[in-house]
Parts: sequence; structure tokens; C-alpha cells
Amino acid sequence: MESLILHNIKRMSVENITAPCDGGTCVMTVIQEKIQKTEDSALLKCGGSSIWFSAANCDEAMRENQSYSGGDLSLFARTYADYHGYISICVCIFGIVTNVFNITVLTRKHMRTPVNLILTWLAVSDIITMLSYLPFAMHFYCIYPAASKSTEKNSQGWMLYMIFHINLAATTHTVSIWLCVMLAIVRYLHIRSPTKANSMRLQRIKQSQFGILFIYVSSALILVPNYMSNKLLPENNETIYVLRNLNLGKNDTETTVLINVWVYAFTAKLVPCLLMLIFGSLLIYNIHVKIRQRRKILQISGASSLRLSEHSRTTKMLLAVIILFLITELPQGVLIILSACVENFFDQVYLPLGDVMDIVALVNNAVNFILYCSMSTKFRETFVHLFCNFHPIRRSEDSGYTLTDRLAKLDSHSNNNENNHHLQLLQNHFRKFSAERHLERA
Repeated sequence: MESLILHNIKRMSVENITAPCDGGTCVMTVIQEKIQKTEDSALLKCGGSSIWFSAANCDEAMRENQSYSGGDLSLFARTYADYHGYISICVCIFGIVTNVFNITVLTRKHMRTPVNLILTWLAVSDIITMLSYLPFAMHFYCIYPAASKSTEKNSQGWMLYMIFHINLAATTHTVSIWLCVMLAIVRYLHIRSPTKANSMRLQRIKQSQFGILFIYVSSALILVPNYMSNKLLPENNETIYVLRNLNLGKNDTETTVLINVWVYAFTAKLVPCLLMLIFGSLLIYNIHVKIRQRRKILQISGASSLRLSEHSRTTKMLLAVIILFLITELPQGVLIILSACVENFFDQVYLPLGDVMDIVALVNNAVNFILYCSMSTKFRETFVHLFCNFHPIRRSEDSGYTLTDRLAKLDSHSNNNENNHHLQLLQNHFRKFSAERHLERA
């Protein structure tokens, strides 16, 4: 990037020397005109549609424009861009593999619950995002430097792929965040009003399926105006193509562009984050109330204590997923709003942070497997059973089931049947204790 800037400065110096002018005034005019042309050219080479996912989708010429404003943020953006492609490729490969593991484990028969169904399709959305990002990062960051521009890098085919990636990533990202909202709502309803029978549980699974389908379809429909705003413009005798500039944060910003920005910011960022905050808080409150009630009413046996602990860990795991989405999406939503309201905020702040927001979003897509394994005994043991057959699954001495089967059986019951289950266990222990005392007396 700095070499390109120096190249432009040297070229201007030569022109100043050879300019057929008398006096220094004409020389300064030539310099100002040259800089103005360079800035205008840079602004025309960046697509305002980059706000739909990240600034990494913007052409490198906007990065040249950033260099004129200076500042630590722009310097950081240019420095990190040299490493972003390789880091994002590693994260994407790891995330694709682990999300395949997630889908394989969560689709097992004994894992079939409304929450696991949502997590399965969340993994599908994350895989699509990272599959799309792999060739994008490889071409626009690794094969060709981020600060470069050439006929091969900015060919019509690759720029069309960039538009495809922008639209697809925006859609899958919107799907993911609304699935996370649905996850918080479903878990809250499950704790607030547990299923009373297996038929009710199946009904909730079917309702979750319709909800997931609705989120996928509606996310694509809402973003149709954004798809239509992404256009390519030929440059340099149609050998290099760039995205159309939408002039976000400028005085001449089109009304339709502003409407698209506000709709996207609220429907894909701010509103779902607000809903996650509300239902996440309710989830924390209700799980603490339930735990206190159960501990006060029941004399919890070993197996019941295991079950209660597992339910608590599951809720904490889902809360961790929600918090990660809030950390990733809420700041980006605020930045998008500021980009539309504050002049030059998009160029000077949002774009330099674009690659950072990209990698944070990709990491968020990739770490769910680690959360599931660390916080869900049921998930972890099912994964070991499927992929690590050499590791024997511990058996429960009191039931004859494997621990995975026992947890699956426990989770298949409703919370309203827990009291009967606890009482039955206590009765069995009491009968066993009475029989042992009777044999001792005999």
C-alpha cells in the first residue's frame, strides 16, 4: 500500500517539473488536481454494499483513500490486511470441519430436541458462510495482495463472485443471528413451561422446523433490495471491474440506499440483539429460580443431581452462544448506523475495522464445537462414541445403560415428570436399603 502511495507521489513530482508553467502557482494547481483525481478515483472503486457483511468486500482503492487521512486506525488496517487472508482461511477450515462434527452429533436420534435442531441449522448456515469466504480470501488476499489491483484480480468473473459472496454472506449471517434469537426463545419457553408428554415434545420439534424454514426464507426476501443495489462498473477499457459506490455518509446519498441501510441495521443487527438480551436475561433468571425450587423441594439423589447439573450446563452453553453473537453483531450494528448518520464515518472508521469484524464473525462461526464439547456432557460423549470408538464409554453401574444413553433417556422426559422420576428413584433406594437391613437381621 505504501509503495503505491509513493509511486503516485513520484509521478506527480515528475509532472510538476515538466509542466509548461511559469511560477509556483501553476505547479500547486497541478498537484491539487492530481490529488483530487486520485481521491475521486479511489472513491469510485469501492462498493458501498460492503456494509452488508464487511469492508473486506471493498476494492483495494478505498484502502488507498484511507491512506490520505492517516491515523493509527488506517495504519492498522493496512498492516493487518497482509495477514487477514491466511488467518481467515485457517479459521474457515477449522470451522467447516467442526461444524460438520456438530451436524453429525446433533442429528443423532437420541439428540433430537428443538434446541439441537436449531443448533444444527445454525451450523449449516455457518458452513455456507465459511465455504463462500474461502475462495474470496484466497483470491483477494493471498494470491493477490489486498492493496493491489490488476486485470486478473479484478476481472469480471471474480468481481461477480465478490457480489455473490456479499449477498450470500449477508443472508447466512442474518439467518444465523435470527436462529440465535429463536434459540433463546425456545429455551426460555422450555424452562418456563416444560413439555408434559412426548407428543408435546414432538409438536415443539415440528414448530421449530417451521420456524427455521421461515427464518431462512424471510432473511433472503428482506435482503432482496440489497441484492439489487450491488452492481459492477467497468473501468480502464473494461479490463478492470469495480463495485458501484453508494456514497454512504455523503450529502448525495440516495434515499433508497439509506432505507436499505436502516432496514438492514435494524432487522439483521439491532432488533435481534435486543431480543437476545431480553430473552437471555429471562433465561438466566428462570434457570436460577428453577434450581432453587428443585433443591428446596426435593432431596436430590445422585442421578437427579446429574440431570439437574446437565440442564444447567446446557443453559449456560446456550447463553455462551448468545453472548458471542452479541459481542460480534451489536458493535457492527452500531457502526452501520453511525456510518449512515455521521459524515465520512464509513470511510474513516468502518472500513479500517472491516477485516477485524470479518475475522471476529468467522471465529464466532467456528468456536461452537468447543463450547458444546466443554459444556455439554451429552454432546461430548456422543461425539466420543461416534468418532473415538477406541475410547470405551463408561457404564452406569446402577442402570446398565451407557452414560450417553442414560442422559438421552433423561432428556427425553419432560420436566413435569421429574418429580415422579425422583420419587421413584428414592423408593427404589429405600426398598434396596430395607432389603439389605432385612438380610443383615436374618
